[in-house]
Amino acid sequence: MSTTEPSKDDVAKSPDVEKAKDNADYVDGQDLKFTPEEEEALVKESTVSKEEANTLFSAKKYQEALDKYDDAINSCPKYLHYPLAVIYSNIAACHIQLEDWKEAIKSASDSLKALEKLEQSDPRLGSDGKKSDEEKEKKEDDDVEEEIISSGASRAAPVPSADDGELKALQANIQRIRCKALMRRARGRSEAGGWHNLAGAEEDCKALAAKPESLAPADLRVVRKQLRDLPPRVKAAQEKEMGEMWGKLKDLGNGILKPFGLSTNNFQMVKDEKTGGYSMNFQPGGSS
Repeated sequence: MSTTEPSKDDVAKSPDVEKAKDNADYVDGQDLKFTPEEEEALVKESTVSKEEANTLFSAKKYQEALDKYDDAINSCPKYLHYPLAVIYSNIAACHIQLEDWKEAIKSASDSLKALEKLEQSDPRLGSDGKKSDEEKEKKEDDDVEEEIISSGASRAAPVPSADDGELKALQANIQRIRCKALMRRARGRSEAGGWHNLAGAEEDCKALAAKPESLAPADLRVVRKQLRDLPPRVKAAQEKEMGEMWGKLKDLGNGILKPFGLSTNNFQMVKDEKTGGYSMNFQPGGSS
């Protein structure tokens, strides 16, 4: 299982990190807001832990890697959603290697939630893209005035700004981590089994299949195979769980009816083919 590329920065742990946490202010009543200097120290500490975890993961020391990833999570400011998403996705990869499907699902979901928070908090990443488009149009209008280069109204093509390049890079990284998290959650759900998990795995695979250009060829083959294999598994799991549920309800009903000399066999559900509804018929001779 691949992991995200670690940062190459060789940074030391700051001795002021714990002090920074104590001095932080609350944002929105939940997240701690740090000064730029404090934030930088925390990010450096988190990065060091993440790099150590990546090295441990590569050495197949998955439990030790998890401990280091936890350190990275604890150090990272909770409002820095992108680095948190990366770490949670890597944690999911560890749990998959350890075949802890429940925790893999949870960590992958945490990664996806962090990306959603990032998109909600960054006005450039509006879900409908409307605000970003409006800002882009305004900037293009501004560029028009500045790009007139002759009295004959010859105009140079707008030069992409550094902000545009940064935004595109961020969007690409978000999509990359989202695909990793969806792949890992789908794997966890598929392996965990059960109606709910299998249906969720199918939904994850559908989301991945909707963006085939974002997937490596090998991942795309896995997704397409899962979309063939999952529907019958979902149906079988649904029928099994529904049967178990009705069995439990029948046992409960028999316990209630027994003092009256009756059982659920005295009652028959009959479907009305015209309306699709059901009616109940009482059969006095039903066996108990």
